[in-house]
Amino acid sequence: MVVLFSQVIGGDCVHYFHDMIVEMLKWGYQEGTTLFGFGYDFRQSNRFQGTMEGLAAKLESVYTASGGRKITIISHSMGGLLVKCFMGLHSDIFEKYVKNWIAIAAPFRGAPGYITSTLLNGASFVEGWKQNFFISKWSMHQMLIECPSIYELMACLDFPWEHIPLLEIWRKMSDSDGNSTTMLESYPPIEAVSIFMEALSSNKVNYDGTDISLPFNLEVLKWANETRKLLSCAKVPNRVKFYNIYGTNNETPHSVCYGSEDAPVSDLQQLPALMAKYINVDGDGTVPMESAKADGLQAEARVGVPGDHRGILCDRHVFRILKHWLMADHDPYYNPVNDFVVLPTLFEIESHKASSGLQVTSVKEDWEIIGENQEQEQDSVAEKKPLVGSISVSRVGGDKSLQEEARATITVHPQRNGKKHVGLKGMSISAGA
Repeated sequence: MVVLFSQVIGGDCVHYFHDMIVEMLKWGYQEGTTLFGFGYDFRQSNRFQGTMEGLAAKLESVYTASGGRKITIISHSMGGLLVKCFMGLHSDIFEKYVKNWIAIAAPFRGAPGYITSTLLNGASFVEGWKQNFFISKWSMHQMLIECPSIYELMACLDFPWEHIPLLEIWRKMSDSDGNSTTMLESYPPIEAVSIFMEALSSNKVNYDGTDISLPFNLEVLKWANETRKLLSCAKVPNRVKFYNIYGTNNETPHSVCYGSEDAPVSDLQQLPALMAKYINVDGDGTVPMESAKADGLQAEARVGVPGDHRGILCDRHVFRILKHWLMADHDPYYNPVNDFVVLPTLFEIESHKASSGLQVTSVKEDWEIIGENQEQEQDSVAEKKPLVGSISVSRVGGDKSLQEEARATITVHPQRNGKKHVGLKGMSISAGA
């Protein structure tokens, strides 16, 4: 039994899971029988009571309909925070109904760069000509300023970031004599709040001829801080297995900079109209890898997959991982981390003691590593030579009564037709004095 978490707004599902659903149907899952969905409003808090109650009812109904079979939850992005909140608030219900939880591209410690620019400049979920048929970036900005979920995605304050996410501003400063200087000021997450407040202090939206103030909302921020406390305390129940898939190999906003040395910012209220520049780290283009990996939970496995935040849901590597974890492939040799099947083909070990007192042990082992064929030109494969490496170690006992030596050679042959042959030969010799 599998439940997929999908964002919903205005009554319509965002069908990021379409390709995954098609793939899972090939594995034998059936919509409405063994494959279900749970929609949530991404604008609401991840611990919104109505969503928590709806999820509890959904889990119970799926569990009952299946005749008491436990459920695997697959969440994407913010859905991971929602599931973790539910787990923290209703651990007993979670353990009763859930067998596995697989989180994909979850911003467990926030999405600092993306959220900073969202709060100041808005966000667009589509690019190019598609923007003509979607809500404008400015309108989205006004809505997101009031969304608890957006504040809950701000940088986690107590997380030991490798590099602290910063809000940087080139500012033009004048002294009492009228002399001006340009300085680059940097604000860590907790100090950036005052910048948000000043930059959005005059922000307004006109509704039916009336101006409505939409400043940075401190009450929503307080709520979000309580949500982060809940997230930091949540634990995976003993009988539930948790897995984490996160995106890599994409430049991902981490710190944000406004202005430049040549064009400094003289008034913070200019920030919503300026173009943000990003200092990037590795991630999925939205969530830094560092944040997505740091789930703070006891995980069965964490696997990084090259892919962007939405595209990762259509990735063939991710499909193979899910198929393996859902036990839909029954392949005990598949390794999700490197996306290979390591198939042992030979194992021999011999040991004998010579009349001279030498103890000799030899080992020979071969594997076939099966994966996607990365060789483009078969002609070039034929020209390639095997890679050979060797190692030798020795030890002498403290009283020199025991001497040991071991040597091993490993040979990796070029990949052919998706298979790479690896051979290991080793020998150890020990002798008493």
